[in-house]
Amino acid sequence: MTPEERTAAFEAERPRLVRLAARVLADDAEAEDVVQQAWLRLHGTDGEIANLPGWLTTVTTRLCLDRLRARVPEPTELAGDDAGETGDPADEVVLADTVGVALHAVVDRLTPAERVAFVLHDSFAVDFATVAAVLECTPAAARKLASRARAKVGAPVPEHASADAAVVDAFLAAARGGDLRRLLGLLAPDVVVAGDAAAVALGTPAHLAGREAVAGFFDGAARSARPVLVGDRPAAAWFQRGEPRVVFDISVADGVVTRIDFRADPGLLAGVRPRRGTAAEGRGAPG
Repeated sequence: MTPEERTAAFEAERPRLVRLAARVLADDAEAEDVVQQAWLRLHGTDGEIANLPGWLTTVTTRLCLDRLRARVPEPTELAGDDAGETGDPADEVVLADTVGVALHAVVDRLTPAERVAFVLHDSFAVDFATVAAVLECTPAAARKLASRARAKVGAPVPEHASADAAVVDAFLAAARGGDLRRLLGLLAPDVVVAGDAAAVALGTPAHLAGREAVAGFFDGAARSARPVLVGDRPAAAWFQRGEPRVVFDISVADGVVTRIDFRADPGLLAGVRPRRGTAAEGRGAPG
């Protein structure tokens, strides 16, 4: 990309970046300043950037986070939440242009990290893996931050979360009913299934890849899986004697399942909650 092309690409992204920064900072003038800083960083960056919108989003959000932390020290209770593996989300950031939840009236109720997690996920539909990379924490910590912020704000679960639940429920219904054609339609071509060590010890596969392999495994299966919530995310779980044994941690993007993680870590299972009133709610015997 030539310098001229990079400049043109930045100017095309500028309005969205300003909206994002203004949403996080609750200050339009400061948002403009942050986006200008992002431009200066871009101007000083050598080499190709594979995903310029994602790179700009990450830089802008982190600049906002720096300013928020300069205003108010991060509470010590978050120190444990924010520890974890980090990654470069430049290839993964995908933002919606519509913003749903007004933040300005409640901005002082949120910590800097809560504010960023809430805005990115609930307002811009950024997945928690990417939010975690921006905040340099784990996805579980990012989910907790967004959930905590939502509780403070009094906001409902975002619309895209409800849409994800519909996909999860449709997937479970197709699996139980042996509807192979429907299963194939609900799976991304490069869908992956993985099991953690505890789940594999209970009999789940360690790894499956590809739509056909995953659909074949689930065809006619999951009869005893019940809809649950893991944090605020729709998922499913196998239960035994009324207790969850294995969680289906299902990732959804663009209306299809992109990944299923079988998880049996006791810490995760302790936080599983039933998700009531769904068409896919399992009532069969566990096992």
